[in-house]
Amino acid sequence: MAKTSSVQKDKKVRKTVARFAAKRKELKDVVMDQDRPIEERFRAQLKLAALPRNSSKVRIHNRCEVTGRPHAFYRKLRMSRIALRDLGSVGAIPGLVKSSW
Repeated sequence: MAKTSSVQKDKKVRKTVARFAAKRKELKDVVMDQDRPIEERFRAQLKLAALPRNSSKVRIHNRCEVTGRPHAFYRKLRMSRIALRDLGSVGAIPGLVKSSW
């Protein structure tokens, strides 16, 4: 099991990203639009830089939804290899046949 503080921190970052997503997208569109005047694009870039760092989607780290483990994460299953093995052993994952010999 991962540290509770790390899991809570990641949840907080996800919430912040969701809260600022629309504003960031709007500002990024202005910055990337080559047809707009350079002054307007620069002002949008400064506003974008003034937003909280944790509002960037890059700050999100994938974690296992079962244990909170940050490494060995399978995106398709949203869990770590260890949780996958444990749940596969008890037959909790449909279609997964775990062999051991």
